[in-house]
Amino acid sequence: MTTRNGLVSRRLLALLAALTMLFAVFAAGSASAEEDGGYYTLTVLHNNDGESQLVNAGSGIEDFGGVARFATQVRANRQDAARSGNGSVLLSSGDNFLAGPELAAGVANGIPFYDTTALDYLRYDAISFGNHDFDFGPDFLADFLSGYRKPPAYVNVNLDFSEEPNLQAFVAAGVIKPATLVTTAGERIGIVGAVTPDLTFISSPRDTIINSNIAELVQAQVDRMEARGIDKIIFISHLQDVDEDVALAAELTGVDVMIAGGGDEVLANDDDLLVPGDEIFGPYPVLATGADGATIPVVTTAGDYKYLGRLDVTFDHHGNAIGWDGGPIRIAGGDNPDAVGSNSILQRLVVEPVEDFLEALASNVIATSEVALEGRRDPGIRTEETNLGNLMADSLLYQANLLAADFGVPEADVALQNGGGIRNNTEIPPGDITELNTFEIAPFANFVTIIPDIPREQFKLILENAYRDAPESNGRFAQVSGFTVEYDPNGTPSEIDPDTGDIIVEGSKVVNVTLDDGTEIVVGGVVQAGDDIVVATIDFLARGGDQYPFMDAPFTSVGASYQQALFDYIVDGLGGLISAADYPEGGEGRIVELP
Repeated sequence: MTTRNGLVSRRLLALLAALTMLFAVFAAGSASAEEDGGYYTLTVLHNNDGESQLVNAGSGIEDFGGVARFATQVRANRQDAARSGNGSVLLSSGDNFLAGPELAAGVANGIPFYDTTALDYLRYDAISFGNHDFDFGPDFLADFLSGYRKPPAYVNVNLDFSEEPNLQAFVAAGVIKPATLVTTAGERIGIVGAVTPDLTFISSPRDTIINSNIAELVQAQVDRMEARGIDKIIFISHLQDVDEDVALAAELTGVDVMIAGGGDEVLANDDDLLVPGDEIFGPYPVLATGADGATIPVVTTAGDYKYLGRLDVTFDHHGNAIGWDGGPIRIAGGDNPDAVGSNSILQRLVVEPVEDFLEALASNVIATSEVALEGRRDPGIRTEETNLGNLMADSLLYQANLLAADFGVPEADVALQNGGGIRNNTEIPPGDITELNTFEIAPFANFVTIIPDIPREQFKLILENAYRDAPESNGRFAQVSGFTVEYDPNGTPSEIDPDTGDIIVEGSKVVNVTLDDGTEIVVGGVVQAGDDIVVATIDFLARGGDQYPFMDAPFTSVGASYQQALFDYIVDGLGGLISAADYPEGGEGRIVELP
């Protein structure tokens, strides 16, 4: 039901809507079209997880994505909805920016960042916060929001910014609010939002208060809107995957549409065009069941501006959703049959200056690699030892010990890098390594940190957390330097209370841990007596990110980002050569999964 430009056939949709209502009338036996008051169709345009992928969708798929092409499709679909007499809204379920070279271009440019300029031009009706919005802390997010000329509503029910004055100012100004109303084609549409309650463990919200009772908080907003006569309500969220929204639907009444974020799932139907390499996760939409038995369409899109989701929802006169249709619209350029041109304004204001910045980074060759460096996630840096993971962990140990004396702290024995902090999600081929590669690998505002005096018992608990889900994929999976670890995948996984941080189950996966100098830390699951361990890591983990149980241990940041550590280690520590001997493909046995 899509044309080659991704626009839904309105004539066919109207016919289906008419047939659906006709069936409902005869099934009820008493209602009539006159009593029902006719139809209202809302075109819901949506995306999520744009993550600063402003230029295109990435290496090998440059003819797809890009915020300037995305803007062209948004405009075309808005115009199509207006011609058809539909209302329309444009919504985002969060993570509209992400640390990396493209965001770095915006930061170098100053406020407004390029991402803000793009979102401002697109004129979203509402946006939900995502976890990555807090990666640089609340003050950076406030800077990001300050770049809007006309900010959209940032809707969220489960965050309290009263202890974060820079964000609380946006609450006072009415930019951040639990819910918002949009009037379109004569109808008021209610929109309410939420973000994952795991925010503390996977990002850096600092003193932001996170409430986990999302269903209760959402329902309260829905009830308030219904009391005001608002009977068409959309929930936008960043709960990390679409299954979370489906589960939440069972606790809600009065919600008509749910838009998920964070999972990067491709929801599509057989006739929908996909970006090369993408696979269908499930149908568009997924159907959930509300607490009152109502069917709720749940939608999401893959990120990186690769798709614009379009869901056309038909309501009866009482605000009941009686039909829906739509799918993901691929954002394509080049010679593709569904190619669209780039919006000239965003091309000039955003894409071209970002391209210039990236070109400068890409032209700075800093090293040669004799081997392919494995940075993919699964299988890869979130499931097993990889040579890129080893390189990252080694760079932390190198930089920490190079700077330790300057900060009056002891040199580290070991280093830990969570797989979730390695972000390139590609295998880098042998050959030139550029400064751009280091930003792609290590994009976050993570700083090299030394944590002295970690007792051996606690170090085992830290590793139990790191390999809790192994060999299943998880961002907490640790790449290591300075020691080897052997774990039993069938051992008892650790468990940490998400509210208090208390260790409920210590876990029994970690079997043997040995320092590179031969010192045994754990043997057969038993901690050996001996000196405490000095750990180098990133401040995100030192603060308890990914539930690493450092337990508020004092730590010292040594004034270098983990991207700078990687750059310095490759250039100075390795002399510009990543050798096959030092970093063999498949790793060198630092992390061993026992049979």
